[in-house]
Amino acid sequence: MTHAAPPRTVVLGAGAWGTALAIAGARLGATRVSLWARDPAQAIAIDRQRENQRYLPGLALPEGLCVASGEAAPLLAEADLVIVATPMAALRGWLQELRGLAVPVAWLCKGFERAASADQAGLLGHEIAAAVAPDLPTGVLSGPSFAQEVARGQPTALVAASARADVREALVNAFHGPTLRIYANDDVAGVEVGGAVKNVLAIATGLCDGLNLGLNARAALITRGLAEMTRLGLALGARAETFMGLSGLGDLVLTATGDLSRNRQVGRLLAKGQTLEQAVASLGHVAEGVYSARTVSQRAQRLGVDMPITDAVVALLEGRLRPDEAVAALMGRDPKAEGL
Repeated sequence: MTHAAPPRTVVLGAGAWGTALAIAGARLGATRVSLWARDPAQAIAIDRQRENQRYLPGLALPEGLCVASGEAAPLLAEADLVIVATPMAALRGWLQELRGLAVPVAWLCKGFERAASADQAGLLGHEIAAAVAPDLPTGVLSGPSFAQEVARGQPTALVAASARADVREALVNAFHGPTLRIYANDDVAGVEVGGAVKNVLAIATGLCDGLNLGLNARAALITRGLAEMTRLGLALGARAETFMGLSGLGDLVLTATGDLSRNRQVGRLLAKGQTLEQAVASLGHVAEGVYSARTVSQRAQRLGVDMPITDAVVALLEGRLRPDEAVAALMGRDPKAEGL
């Protein structure tokens, strides 16, 4: 008697987070997992060494994890679930390429796509999908997660968000296990706003820590940052309760306080006197908040949403404010009642 092969998950992108999720899925064994790398040389090195030495050194790939490169179409033709693990800038191109698929497609990237022109708004992932691949069954996997900890099998909880129940179910089935818990949510806008804005706010808290302003100041920034995030989310049709969950408060606290946060490190390095170029170069990885801060601010302004912390971060990144001036601008605001 023959048994059907388990479903296949294809992860497109062999950076830290894509590799970590592929490791977690392969370790669980509910699906056959293939990790696709854009660079053939990188794929060969990862497969030969059975670890991603560039992004996750010392963390071994499970025996069943397949590493691939080259033409992705044959691999995608066998997929039952596709995960796009690229920066936000590459999401549109992948969704255009994948729009003929009938299987669920989810992305890991967090942020707003940079607007094509000054008179356009930067878009969230689900807005890009609606524009270029409206018939594709899509979703997003987000939440408080450092790639290293997921790859090590340390306890983590994520949110699988989609308007479609079958997409949420596919993500849960592929990745939910003893060390990785997947919660389903249909508030895609809320989950994506949380993932986008927390990166910008983490730069602010890193600045606070780098200037040695204390834990009181950090707590104030996180709390008022959560209010900013929620205001923007509500303006984009999200539900308020989503921001008290994993993709809102959870991801904000992790990114704003964790030493593994690249966005927090940018703020700390700026506070120590480094230029933005020096800070980004020293990280060696993408810090999405640097690239999405201006777009977040622009989208908020178009919607009439007040986001003073975000605006201060933008001014800092663009060199219009020094670190101490950015803090002074926030502390010098007029008094008001607490609330959203």
